[in-house]
Amino acid sequence: MRNYLCLTVFLAGCSGEANHLGNPLLLPVNALTSAAENAIYSQRRGQVELIVKSGFNTIIPDIRAGGGATLSDAMDAALIPEGDRPARITQMQGDIGIYDGNPEALITALMVYGN
Repeated sequence: MRNYLCLTVFLAGCSGEANHLGNPLLLPVNALTSAAENAIYSQRRGQVELIVKSGFNTIIPDIRAGGGATLSDAMDAALIPEGDRPARITQMQGDIGIYDGNPEALITALMVYGN
């Protein structure tokens, strides 16, 4: 009887209303999902970082020119959709002063633009 009462009280706390924790029964699943998503993001960011930092002397001219091989490689790694790329390049051209001496800012921008 005591176990049923505890279970009833625990399940009563699982409402369908929005809260900042979500369903407490799903916390272990959410933790595993979050860990997997973070690992995938970190791997993708590492690829973008490698391309940007190793090709920084060519990626800035690529941005200024409106495209190029190194910029395309970085956008591929960041998973920026083909249809979004012209607008994103225009945005980066407008912010070129931010990226010119700061590869980390460029990496962050590419990751934000990506999926």
